[in-house]
Parts: sequence; structure tokens; C-alpha cells
Amino acid sequence: MPAVPADLKDRNRQLTDLLHACAQGRQAAFQELYRQVSPQLFAVLVRILKRRDLAEEALQDALLSVWRNAGSYAADKGAPMTWLVSICRYRALDMLRREKREVSLDTDADGDEDGALSALAGVQEDPVNVSRAEERRLEECMGRLNDGQQRSVRLAYVDGCTHEEIAVRVGSPVGTVKSWVRRGLESLKRCLEAA
Repeated sequence: MPAVPADLKDRNRQLTDLLHACAQGRQAAFQELYRQVSPQLFAVLVRILKRRDLAEEALQDALLSVWRNAGSYAADKGAPMTWLVSICRYRALDMLRREKREVSLDTDADGDEDGALSALAGVQEDPVNVSRAEERRLEECMGRLNDGQQRSVRLAYVDGCTHEEIAVRVGSPVGTVKSWVRRGLESLKRCLEAA
């Protein structure tokens, strides 16, 4: 697994400290956490739900869950942003299931990002209480992707970047990025279902 850049380590440490302060009931820490993570989390939710109003509702619900459950976050189980995105993703998928909506995630005609995303969410039905084994399994499956797929999937579903934003970050054409995301999610789905 590649080394974590120093700036990402600092951000993870800062978010972890904020989550611990939230667990102690410090509202100022929650406000700072919200300020730092809400844009990224909102982008992930908009990408999944395809509606701003639903994304706003999901973000509010997810962050309320973060406030209530901040004490259950354990840094040794994963990065804080991964935990936060998991809670948001679970909330969004729960909303979709409840409303029985079909959502297109900007795929090519033969792509199946919805199915792959559902398989990813299935690994963590309750992201607040995700097991270490489930997280290891997801990381193991991510490790099987080629570099382009792995980076594109993380940028899309952890950082909430659009295909265009990913293309700029990785210096590849948008079509290539779409292919990496689609094929990466298909591979993850197969890997996770085989477990």
C-alpha cells in the first residue's frame, strides 16, 4: 500500500481530534468539523442522489449521526474521512431504498455503477459499527485495482469529485477516467460478492 502523504496525515489527525472533541460534546469542534468536511460530503451525496434537496437532507441526517456517534470512531479502523463518507453514503442509499428510486450515476450505456455502489455499501450496512474485517476486505479489493482505477474510484467516491475533476487531477482524458471508474467498480463488486 502506498505511503500516506504528510498533508493527508495532518488532515486525518486534525479530523480525528475534532471527532474526539465531538464525542465529548464540544459544539465548537462539531462546527469546525462541519466547516471542513461538509463540502466534500455534500458532493458525494449529490453524486449519489442527483438532487440537491435530497443531498441537503441526507447531509443533515448524516452529520447528526456523526454528532451522536462520534465516540464510536476508532482511528485504528480507518481514516476519518472514510468513516464520514461511509455514513453519508449509507444515508443516501437508505433514502434511495426507502423511496425506491432508480438513480443513474453518469455511466456509459453498458456501465453498472449503481450495482457496484450498492455492493460497496453492502460491505458496511452500518458504517458506524463497521468491522475491521469488512474494512480490510474492502481495502484488499481496492488493492487489486490498477493504479488508475484505484485513484479514480477513491477520488469519485471518497472525495466526491466529478469525472471532469478527476481527469484534471490525474492528467487523463475524461473518457479514460469514466472507464477506470466503471471498470474499477465492476471489479470491486465482483471481489466483494466473492467474499
